[in-house]
This record gives sequence, C-alpha cells and structure tokens, in this order.
Amino acid sequence: MKLSHLPNAITIGRMAFVPLLILTLKDGRFLGALGIFLVAGVSDALDGYIAKHFGCTSRLGAILDPAADKILLVSAYVMLAWLHLIPFWLVLAVVFRDMLIVGGYFVYVSLYGPVHMRPSYVSKFNTFVQIVLVLFLLAERALDFRVPYANEVLVFSVLATTLASGLHYLWTWGVMKDIEVTGGKRS
Repeated sequence: MKLSHLPNAITIGRMAFVPLLILTLKDGRFLGALGIFLVAGVSDALDGYIAKHFGCTSRLGAILDPAADKILLVSAYVMLAWLHLIPFWLVLAVVFRDMLIVGGYFVYVSLYGPVHMRPSYVSKFNTFVQIVLVLFLLAERALDFRVPYANEVLVFSVLATTLASGLHYLWTWGVMKDIEVTGGKRS
C-alpha cells in the first residue's frame, strides 16, 4: 500500500468500528464501547496528521473522513438514546443539523455551482461538545462514577451548539448566495 492511501485506509477502518460500537453498547459493555470510541478518535487524529503532514490529502479523503466521523457520532447518539442515557429529541436535533448541512450543500451546488466547504469554528466546537458528551457518558458508566448535573449540562450544551452551528451554516450560505448574485460585491 502506498503512503498516499494510508489516511483513507485508516478512515475506512474507523468506519468498521461503528458496528462494534453499536454491539458493545447494545450489550451494555461500556468499558469496551469507551475503548472503541477512543481508538476511533485516535485513528481520526492519525489519518488527519498523515494526510496533512505527508501531503496525502485527496478528494475521497475529504468526503470519507467527515462521513466516518458523522456515522460514528450519530451511531453513538442513537444507541445512547436507545439506552435512555440521552433524550431522543437530542438525537433528532443532531441528525437534523447534519441533514441540513448536507442538504443545504447539495441545494447550493445545484443552484449556484461548486463551492469549497470547510467546517466553521462553530461547527468544530459543536463536534467537540458532542464527542465530550459521548465520552463522559461512556466513562461514567464504564468507571462507575457520577457527576451531579453534568449530563444535563452537556446535553443542553450539545443542543445549544447544534442549533448555533445549524444557524451559522444557514447564514453562511445566505452570505455566499448574496456574493454570488451580486458578482462578489455585498449589496
């Protein structure tokens, strides 16, 4: 295997962790689920480092990497809701935001042409808070500790950052549309 293919191979491997995560959560094996989630996180950092440091970025990788992250996070959220550890409405908010971003991207491209999308700082912070919630809940159960009100604070932090991120993308697309329509000048 060429070094240039390694980041994508690691990303595909991360996708293979998703069924394992689902099964370990289904069986209530929180320590195993925590381990799988942590290994997936390390693999995400590793593939990104290799891609950027060794110049192995690719269009496929630009699609696969965020898709793998979303599949892992959404699967974790669905299972945590199924286990009644987070409210179902939070899963709906997270999934709806992701659908809004993907759908909005396709609508924008079909109406105005290609656009280079990069995650905003709001979106990155939202993803960070989503990951913290999953790690906290898994660690809390795996290591048998409780922090009063931490779950509630994290759930509402995820909701707030999810809403902020979704609104930020809508605003950004509106600004980009205005720039496209006015030929690069703000009206």
